[in-house]
Amino acid sequence: MSTPPISDAAASARPALENDAKTPQTTTELARLKAVDTGLERDDFVRTLLRHLSGTLQDVVGVKEAASFVSIVGQRMGEEMNASYRRALQVSQLSPEQVAAVCLDLKRRIKGDFFIIEQTPEKIVFGNRACPFGDKVVGRPALCMMTSNVFGHIAAENLGYSKVALEQTIADGHPGCRVVVYLKPTEEARDSEGREYSAGMKAPSP
Repeated sequence: MSTPPISDAAASARPALENDAKTPQTTTELARLKAVDTGLERDDFVRTLLRHLSGTLQDVVGVKEAASFVSIVGQRMGEEMNASYRRALQVSQLSPEQVAAVCLDLKRRIKGDFFIIEQTPEKIVFGNRACPFGDKVVGRPALCMMTSNVFGHIAAENLGYSKVALEQTIADGHPGCRVVVYLKPTEEARDSEGREYSAGMKAPSP
């Protein structure tokens, strides 16, 4: 059954979206607030929100379990980013060099400052001078699972295997980050403390 069209009279009876019920005094106060620097803007709001969410998780279930929850989100983000970069580059699979470049580029786009310290066929060692979460990441190591899972998923999906070791992080109080992405299960990789990823791993469905 089709919905009957809205009559002109009914439409005109609706208040225009741009019209509201502000009093003159409220309008004056709003104008004053527009000139005040509260430090509140969208990016900072989202970072603060994530800080409180991760902090609450860490306090309630512990850092390890909180990291597991963030890992699920990070893996989904990794899946989406991997697909996006493959489409953009028009390739079905990224080469090792493209994996390294994609990791650098995606961090650059979200205001991270990652760079490569060492790159071999067995591993990529990244450094980082600025976290996308800004100072909100300090004391929130669970958020570092975003980097681990995004890097790990992209590397594993294209190269078959990866293991990510977060050797130093800003979250833990270091001035920068040192992240090692192993591309092959070498003895060094096996001895490192990190999280392993393999091709075909999928995040649990919501």
